[in-house]
Amino acid sequence: MAIDVELVRADTPGLLRGIHLNHAGASPSPGPVLDTVIGHLRREAEVGGYEAAAERAEDLRGVYRSVGRMLGCSTEEVALTESATRAWELAFWSLPLGPGDVVLTTSSEYVSNALSLLLARERRGVVVEVLPDGPDGAVDPAELARRLERGPAALVALTHVPTSGGLVNPAAEVGAVCRAAGVTYLLDACQAAGQMDLDVTALGCDLLSATGRKFLRAPRGTGFLYVRSGILEQLRPPFIDAGSAVWTGPETYEVLPGATRFEAWERSWANQLGLGAAVEYALALGLDEIAVRVTALGAGLRERLRELPGVTVHDRGTQRCGIVTFTVDGHGPGDVVQRLAGAGVRVWTVPAVAAQLDLGRRGLPEVVRASVHYTSTEEELDLVTNLVAELPRA
Repeated sequence: MAIDVELVRADTPGLLRGIHLNHAGASPSPGPVLDTVIGHLRREAEVGGYEAAAERAEDLRGVYRSVGRMLGCSTEEVALTESATRAWELAFWSLPLGPGDVVLTTSSEYVSNALSLLLARERRGVVVEVLPDGPDGAVDPAELARRLERGPAALVALTHVPTSGGLVNPAAEVGAVCRAAGVTYLLDACQAAGQMDLDVTALGCDLLSATGRKFLRAPRGTGFLYVRSGILEQLRPPFIDAGSAVWTGPETYEVLPGATRFEAWERSWANQLGLGAAVEYALALGLDEIAVRVTALGAGLRERLRELPGVTVHDRGTQRCGIVTFTVDGHGPGDVVQRLAGAGVRVWTVPAVAAQLDLGRRGLPEVVRASVHYTSTEEELDLVTNLVAELPRA
C-alpha cells in the first residue's frame, strides 16, 4: 500500500517550518513519537522517574519487541543504547581482538568507527586493512573473498550506507562471504535503519548498530545494538554497571543474559519509549514501501542536480538511497547550506574530517549533503533545484 504522504506530513510539526532535507542528520519526529516522549516526561514530573518507569514496564519491554520485529531477531538479541556510535563501540570493544588480529574495513567507514579502529591498533596491536573500492565505489564482495583466501581476518567492519554519499554497500553479499569464511561481521546500519529493510538473517551479520534520530525519526539520544545469540558468549562487555550485571556477592557478579549485558542502568526512558513509537510508525508504513519511495526521491533529486551547470554530484555506487551529495562551483558547501537555509531549506555538509577514507582520498574537502525521506515531495525537490540553480549566478 502506498504511503499517504499528505497524512505523514500533516503528522509532522517540523515540516511546517520549511523544507527538511537533512534526514541523514536528524529527522523531525512524527506526532505519535512526540506525544509518547512528552507524555512520559510529564508523568515523570508528576510521580517521579522510578515510578513512571514502573508504570510503563510492559511498554518498555515492548520497545525490544518492536526493534526485534524490524530486524527479524529475538528480543534477547537486542540492546538499547543512547546512540549508534555507542552501540558500535560496545560491540567492537567486546570482541577478543589482540596483537596481529586483522580487521578488514572499507572506505565507507564512519569517523567514530575509524577512530576506534585506530585506537585498537594503538592499544591492542590489531592490524587494520582497508579493502579497495569496487569499480562503482562500493565494497566488492569478490575482492573480500579473495582477501580472505590469502589470509585470515578476525573481523569485517562495514558501514551499510556512508555518511558522505548515497551509495548502498552490498551488505548481504558481504555477510555471505563472512559466513562462508567464518569471520565475525559487524555492520553499521546507522544511515540504513528507517530507509530500508534490515533483516539480520538475510544480511548475515553477527552484530549490527543503528541510531534512532535519523531515518527512523526517533528522538536524539536513542540507538540499538543487535547481537546474534550464537556469538554472545564470545564477547566481554568493555564495562558493566547495575544495568548490565548483578552483584551476586561482595566479590562476585554475573552479567545479564542476552544482549542486555551491553546496556547501561541510567537512560532516558522517555526517549526509549519514543524509539519504540518511531519503530512502530515505520513498520506500520512498511519498510519496503519506505525504501521504494526514498530511493525514487533520492534518484530524482540526483538527476535534477546533475542537469545544472556548475553543479557536481558526488554519489557513487550502483545501488543508491536517499542521500545526495554535491558541490557548486564558486560556492563553498557551507555557503550553499546558509543560502538554502535563508530560503527555508535545511541541508547539511560533510567535511573530509568525517570521512577521510572516502572524501579525503577523493580530494574533496567538503560536500553538501541533502537527504530526502518519504515525507519529501516532488514540488520540494523542484524548489530546491531552482534555488541551487540560482547560486552560480548570485
